[in-house]
Amino acid sequence: MTSGKKTKATRNSVAAARSSVVASKPKPWGTIIAVIAVLGLAGGVFGYAYTQIHANNVKEAALAKWKPSDTNKDPSQQLAGIVTKEYKGSRHVQPTQRVAYDQTPAFGGPHDGTWADCTGVVYDKAVRTENMVHGLEHGAVWIAYNPDQVKDDQLAKLKAKVEGIPYMMLSPFPGLDKPISLQSWGHQLKLEKAEDERVDQFISSLLRNPNTYPEVGASCENAQFLSNPAPFVAEKPGADAVPMDGGQDESKTEAQPNASTPPTSGSASTPPSS
Repeated sequence: MTSGKKTKATRNSVAAARSSVVASKPKPWGTIIAVIAVLGLAGGVFGYAYTQIHANNVKEAALAKWKPSDTNKDPSQQLAGIVTKEYKGSRHVQPTQRVAYDQTPAFGGPHDGTWADCTGVVYDKAVRTENMVHGLEHGAVWIAYNPDQVKDDQLAKLKAKVEGIPYMMLSPFPGLDKPISLQSWGHQLKLEKAEDERVDQFISSLLRNPNTYPEVGASCENAQFLSNPAPFVAEKPGADAVPMDGGQDESKTEAQPNASTPPTSGSASTPPSS
């Protein structure tokens, strides 16, 4: 009996010791916190993604009325402040010539036979107008901005609307009378702020809108021009400038890949097209 009691007591003592060890073992707070952090991060990521998707859906829905259709061929006509003009396409000038444009920036009329690359290009320096207008003839939207007024966050917002997007181009335009000016063939809209909803509405209405530009299906790619853009000319055109009803028929002057016409001394230069 005595031996049995001792054995039982020993077992109870061992069990109590084990229980004490288990009870005193610390909880893995580091692991718990890490798991909570991971779950929180995942929830934040999914929440952000959902918010972005919802915001994009709302934006797309808001822009639906600004997309051209058979019953609404030019939605931009509903934009407050839009300026439209009829221009004849397919009239070219030489790289050494200037055009006496009737609007600033120009958004139609005679233009250089070489088009400015408009494959979602952000030009850091001002570009020759005669080349930019040719891009408009191909269905592009050109956003010009006054570099003295549009900087930092405002410029970043404009770049986000252009960079990498086919048939879009952005460039500074020294002396522009408004901070921002949007151009497509025959259309112009001048604005004060990059966040103005009319920026997206203009783009949605007119970017490659087949009802509003002359050369439907024309390419906007011109890598050779992009490597050496023709510089902006600040001086007003002289008496020898080509008038708005001038220029040569496009069939005789359309720039071909790797074609080059060297400029004469003192004239605005333009690189060959691609």
